[in-house]
Amino acid sequence: MLVLLLGLAVILLDQLTKQGIRSAFVYGESRPVIEGFFNLVYVRNDGAAWNLLSGQGIILILISVAVLVLLLVYRRAFLQDQFSHNILLGLMVGGIVGNLIDRIRFGWVTDFLDFQFGTYHYPSFNFADSAICIAVGLYIISNYRSSKKEGEGMGSGEQGDG
Repeated sequence: MLVLLLGLAVILLDQLTKQGIRSAFVYGESRPVIEGFFNLVYVRNDGAAWNLLSGQGIILILISVAVLVLLLVYRRAFLQDQFSHNILLGLMVGGIVGNLIDRIRFGWVTDFLDFQFGTYHYPSFNFADSAICIAVGLYIISNYRSSKKEGEGMGSGEQGDG
């Protein structure tokens, strides 16, 4: 139930923020929030992250659907039935569906969060992208901690059958 509620919340927030940008901004417009660091923009991304597979909308839709199906069918193979992993799955599913809705409706994804670090300009992104990246980051941290605990257990006087 947590996965479903969190996924729906991510989809709702993603779609509301994107609609807000499309309503309040002219395509290509940029408004500074923190001068020289953070802007709100209205960008259309017809590719994936960093505009990979640009113009390949059907392929990106098929990849999104395939990843969703694989996530839901094989989740028990890589996620445990614990609170933190349910949050990860909810964030991931909500993020994928949020961007999938845009791809199906418009043929592109609305991006609007724009950061700049000195001379480096990070590619614009949206709430769904954030949810996906947070989920992946937390999954990596979770796995690292789990493997570290397992390693400590073996190093604390326990011996294997060898």
